[in-house]
Amino acid sequence: MGANSRLTIASHALVVIAHRLQKYGEQYDFCTSQEIADSVNTNPVILRELLGMMEKQHLVRVQRGCNAGWKLARQPEEITLLDVYHAVKPGSVFAMHHTPPNPHCQVGNGISSVLKGVYANVQHTLEQELANTTIADILRDSLAGSSTYNVLIEEQASTSI
Repeated sequence: MGANSRLTIASHALVVIAHRLQKYGEQYDFCTSQEIADSVNTNPVILRELLGMMEKQHLVRVQRGCNAGWKLARQPEEITLLDVYHAVKPGSVFAMHHTPPNPHCQVGNGISSVLKGVYANVQHTLEQELANTTIADILRDSLAGSSTYNVLIEEQASTSI
């Protein structure tokens, strides 16, 4: 059982688009799937699937044909990780048994209701944290932690002295 990376990849894609918006302003070009894939280091087909899910939730908009690509449908400050989470992975983080446990077993008879309660609490906490984090927050913190970004800031500071 591997972890699902859809939220991570989708968030990364939105941050790439938000970075272009921050860098060039409202008149920025649409980001192509290939440009985003180069940053995420994944196949553009995977990105297009996730971007399509996010388009349905009005997080991004697409332009097809000439100058095709993706833009944010809302400002980065208005898109939370919870929005992204719901767009690419609706439902709970945890799943119950695929087949019901044995009702004649002392453990099997009660375990589902106990785990459902625990999982509901975890889901609630997860969603609260995701709701408090925006794409703008991720962009800001990513750039602040980026060695490439820090070198550029240092170069700009040294040339302005």
